[in-house]
Amino acid sequence: MIWFYATGQTTSHHSKTPNILCILVDDLGYGDLSIQGATDMQTPNIDNLARQGLTFTNFYANSTVCSPSRAALLSGKYPDMVGVPGVIRQVSKDSWGNLTDNSLLISEVLKSKGYQTAIIGKWHLGLGNPDTPNDKGFDYFKGFLGDMMDDYWTHRRGGINWMRDNEKEIDPKGHATDIFTNWAIDYLNDRKDDEAPFFMYLAYNAPHFPIQPPKEWLDKVFDREPNISEKRAKNVALIEHLDFNIGSIMQSLKENGLDDNTLVVFTSDNGGALWYAQSNGDLRGGKQDMYEGGIRVPTYFYWKNKIAPNTKTNSFAMLMDLFPTFCEIAGTQLPKGIDGISILPTLLGNSQETDNRYVYWVRREGGKYGGQAYYAARYKDFKIVQNTPFEPIQLFNIKNDEHETQPLNTSELEVYKKLKTELQEHIRKTGGIPWQ
Repeated sequence: MIWFYATGQTTSHHSKTPNILCILVDDLGYGDLSIQGATDMQTPNIDNLARQGLTFTNFYANSTVCSPSRAALLSGKYPDMVGVPGVIRQVSKDSWGNLTDNSLLISEVLKSKGYQTAIIGKWHLGLGNPDTPNDKGFDYFKGFLGDMMDDYWTHRRGGINWMRDNEKEIDPKGHATDIFTNWAIDYLNDRKDDEAPFFMYLAYNAPHFPIQPPKEWLDKVFDREPNISEKRAKNVALIEHLDFNIGSIMQSLKENGLDDNTLVVFTSDNGGALWYAQSNGDLRGGKQDMYEGGIRVPTYFYWKNKIAPNTKTNSFAMLMDLFPTFCEIAGTQLPKGIDGISILPTLLGNSQETDNRYVYWVRREGGKYGGQAYYAARYKDFKIVQNTPFEPIQLFNIKNDEHETQPLNTSELEVYKKLKTELQEHIRKTGGIPWQ
């Protein structure tokens, strides 16, 4: 069906268009998996996913927070190009984005190509029509329309229940991570004998605060790590519980015979929140920061018999690159105006230059940010960072100074001027996109 299938197996599962399972977790820090160097944590299932596939050591979220990164993943565009420079919230004076009505999401593109499309879990891109998953190309939505949950067990935000089965309000019982997993497994069970390929976007709200692991998982961590702080223990337990659930998803793929022909992507929407004892390894900063700890995320691609197992790449890629990659895998034409690039050549082990482009990060926010936006931009090894709207822009060479401790003298550097000019043009362009 697609050129690269020539090398595949000849079983019936390989003769059809591949399924795509995209797992997005929330606030998972770059250092918060055992395979990423965490010594106080055991994440065998996510580690296994990485070992059976390709690890990106330079994969980036498109923003330092939730909504903009989700908008980029689903639209293939910079978040401020689709009206989401900041977090969408239920209280309008605290909301800094509104998905543009003409935005085209990957769900719509794949649906038009004959895919069954589903989102299980956290949406966070709008609370009513025309901004719900069912409005935006998802045949099936079971999950949480809102932003963060105030409680993993009661699933409310400011007293409002945003849990939905398509358009219908529901009130399921249990821990949100378990609930989303069970729904995803139900969906995979239903796909077993379906001729049509599926695209499932499984968006967990874990390990986003409040850090509420089930008690038995927390007890396990305390038993194993006697010297751990309570704050850190809770976070470790929440991530280990998430890891267990991802193991169940992978098991379900196998049991349903879908494992042979499904690309699985695992990534995070931004870095870990340092104030909740989450870890970004030795990268600088965390969630809300434009430093590496806020935007570089653990990312793995698994695709049996297509992606070489236990491989790594230091190629640069971003969440917005998933859209064109999924389009190429599905054999559908890329819509006009997409900002991301397909990284399929990299996935298949072919050489590809992915960093010869200017890329930008944005976040607009209220509170201490005063409703202003702050930015980063990068070209190859050079990155400019403005970590709040009120500080000067710094320039770093990420290759030589991964921890961003030695800002370069910008006065004589041509690359600094060029990065600022390109970012300025990006800001000018996005000024035409309404976000309220």
